[in-house]
Amino acid sequence: MIIALAASLSMLSCTKTTQPNDYNVDRFYDLEVLRYDVPDFDQLTEQQQLLICYLTEAALYGRDILYDQNCRYNLAIRRTLESIYTNYPDKTNEQYLLMEKYLKRVWFSNGIHHHYSEDKFLPEFTQEWFAEAIHCIPQADIERLLEGYNGDAEAMFAELMPVMFDPTVLPKKVNQADGVDLLLTSANNYYAGLTQAEAEAWYAAHKDNSPEPLWIGLNSRLVKHADGTIEEQVFRIGGHYSQALEKIVENLEKALEVAENDQQREVIEKLIEFNRTGDLKTFNEYCIAWVKDLESRVDFVMGFTEVYGDPLGITGAWESMINFKNLEATKRTSVLAANAQWFEDNSPTAKEYKKEQVRGVSAKVINAALLAGDCYPSTPIGINLPNANWIRREYGSKSVTVQNITDAYDKAAQGNGFNEEFMISSKEIEMTRKYGSLDDNCHTDLHECLGHGSGKMLEGVSKDALREHGSTIEEARADLFGLYYIADPKMVELGILPNNEAYKAEYYRQMMNGAMTQLVRVELGKDLEEAHMRNRQLIANWVLAHTNPEAPEVQIVKREGKSYMQVNDYEGLRKLYGELLAIVQHITSTGDYQMAKQLVETYAVKIDPELHREMLERYKKLDLAPYKGFVNPVYKMLCDKEGKVISIQLNYNEGYAEQHLRYSRDYSPLPTWND
Repeated sequence: MIIALAASLSMLSCTKTTQPNDYNVDRFYDLEVLRYDVPDFDQLTEQQQLLICYLTEAALYGRDILYDQNCRYNLAIRRTLESIYTNYPDKTNEQYLLMEKYLKRVWFSNGIHHHYSEDKFLPEFTQEWFAEAIHCIPQADIERLLEGYNGDAEAMFAELMPVMFDPTVLPKKVNQADGVDLLLTSANNYYAGLTQAEAEAWYAAHKDNSPEPLWIGLNSRLVKHADGTIEEQVFRIGGHYSQALEKIVENLEKALEVAENDQQREVIEKLIEFNRTGDLKTFNEYCIAWVKDLESRVDFVMGFTEVYGDPLGITGAWESMINFKNLEATKRTSVLAANAQWFEDNSPTAKEYKKEQVRGVSAKVINAALLAGDCYPSTPIGINLPNANWIRREYGSKSVTVQNITDAYDKAAQGNGFNEEFMISSKEIEMTRKYGSLDDNCHTDLHECLGHGSGKMLEGVSKDALREHGSTIEEARADLFGLYYIADPKMVELGILPNNEAYKAEYYRQMMNGAMTQLVRVELGKDLEEAHMRNRQLIANWVLAHTNPEAPEVQIVKREGKSYMQVNDYEGLRKLYGELLAIVQHITSTGDYQMAKQLVETYAVKIDPELHREMLERYKKLDLAPYKGFVNPVYKMLCDKEGKVISIQLNYNEGYAEQHLRYSRDYSPLPTWND
């Protein structure tokens, strides 16, 4: 655990361990754990280094919140398994080793449901072995497991058994299937005892229609009591998740003492106030202050942010990413931000859906210093915030591309044979080798920097008008914006891409992945559930369905019994992307739920079973893991006898299990049951 004591900046130095050559840390099931480097940390000022250390402390204390949000049983299951992992006497036992694998998956997914497919994964060890293994749990751990539970240990373990072992109990974390009650069929912990209709009626009754609306429900859960009343439990100190938020605020207060400037100090102060009060007006003020903070090198995302985990797309999951600006790479995104109005004006969308004046677009490339909550172990490679449309419209947004994470992905993927198996010819392979990394970062820049911030909603259109399809449509809108513009000659004119051919690598990869290779992440016979996967398939399948039948711009072809993506006309493909972007922007601007539903259900959900089976069989031969996540570096402040910080050690060598056990030991303040 980092020693969080008052710092003396005058004697501070940074000691950095050698980065291991092997970025691969662990592998199990369909998951692989990697390391990421934090380049240039030693070039930060002493004050900036300390700020990162205190912010990382705050971030790590939010871990339990996400577990509990994902499912009310997650903390009990994780703590039970961790105690068995630590205390079981025979660690060579076959059943124990299967339990270890299962626990590693629980850590990766922040609970018992797959982090991408949303399906519950089942243990391979037997229920009988588990029933015996719990007897090795020490009494102190039993008492910890019973915190907040209305019953004894025997009743608690009896309640956990079907949750873990019965495939029909809480089978899906977030259900978005058409025609069912999305709340009653989802395992997440955002609602208790409510039907979908009751929750929607509650939100409708509490909706804020003011010009600067509050995001009602962002930081709360709804609970229906036995007498029929509905309570909103707000996430704040003194309210729901108080124990974790108290520790987060304690460390934010230390970060406040070493803030870089007054603007950053205001950001931290507003976040502290929001965590104390849960006041959504304060949250708006925090978001505005955060958007205005453009001078600080160190930055962070921390709090209840993205709404993918809520079937209704309202409540934010707890997440954090502590980061600092990559000065050299930011030159690329700064050029895009400076030309934001040109991109808006030249979009293929209808004039009435374009912003007359693009405000406050700021973009940068960052190095992640620590991942936490819903950004850990699996993490995004780009972020665009805040999510409130009125703040975007009036104050702008911040967009980031996380370069050291994409670099880690690239290093891990070198020479794995994926492109050789799935790309149609050596031409596409060479094109990807030459331009793939640059294109990927460029598309992420466009997606986050301009795509999410582009366009406008018509007056009176609610942010949640598209309901369960809102996240898929929004990701498709940003992806299409990036795809349309990465092929524009403007990218070469601005010096972002080297020539007018470079974009083709991204076009090919996006079509291949959206229609074909991303299917290796899905169990045969399942539908697509995750919003980003639905977005990518929606785009690819819509394009394939709307090509010229006599001379298709792009098509799936067979060669020697294998399916490949073949692009015949890259300029024609760009036109199709532009047409779909216009449709998706119309849906967003008008809040046309029925049109969104038709588009998603037609192109984004169902999978061709024959193509799916083929992709899985070919991928299996490569012996690769389709999902990747990360372990964090360890920051440790070393103090002298007077408590002054004299050095910061940055260590990369902590193992996957070692890290999660440390987090559970040192950063786990919530009771096991938080009803």
